[in-house]
Amino acid sequence: MTPSEIADTLKELYGAVSVNAIAPGSWQIETPNFRLLVMLSDDESWLRILLPIMSASEAQPFLEHFLEANFDETQEVRYALQQGVLWGVYQHNCNSLVPEDFRSGIARLILLYQTGLDNVFNRLIEERVRQIVIAAKQQNQSLETTMQNLERFYTEGFMGELDQTSQQREEVLATWRYQLERLWSEVEP
Repeated sequence: MTPSEIADTLKELYGAVSVNAIAPGSWQIETPNFRLLVMLSDDESWLRILLPIMSASEAQPFLEHFLEANFDETQEVRYALQQGVLWGVYQHNCNSLVPEDFRSGIARLILLYQTGLDNVFNRLIEERVRQIVIAAKQQNQSLETTMQNLERFYTEGFMGELDQTSQQREEVLATWRYQLERLWSEVEP
């Protein structure tokens, strides 16, 4: 794709008002939900599309999971760190880039932005629940005893939010019960 084809496709996707040429071979798209950067290499042989996701400090607890997602799930887009920001990145050689791949790359980045954090967070939570199951089984606790301990931790204020209502606490405990029941038979100490 040529720079003019890229600009035309961006205007087709987002409207001329949302697409700003910030330098030769570089565009920024501002929407209410995200900011997208499209840049060509100096020799215009490579295209890079970037979407900021969160600060690197916020992403720090999840970095291992982001890298695992790069390996298993993200397909042609990747998580990357640069200048204190976690980015979604799509790169492609301009000579072989066609408009369908360009549109698909943008769509995959937006999907990564919208669902990627949820997926990474859910994997982290599952990993933590598995650790709780392992610890409970190593202490020869039953599922019910483990659940009673969690309920006690919430009642005594060791877990949960300080301003949590009893209904919210019950919803959280129901989620704990579901996760523990789901993983109890799978996890071996």
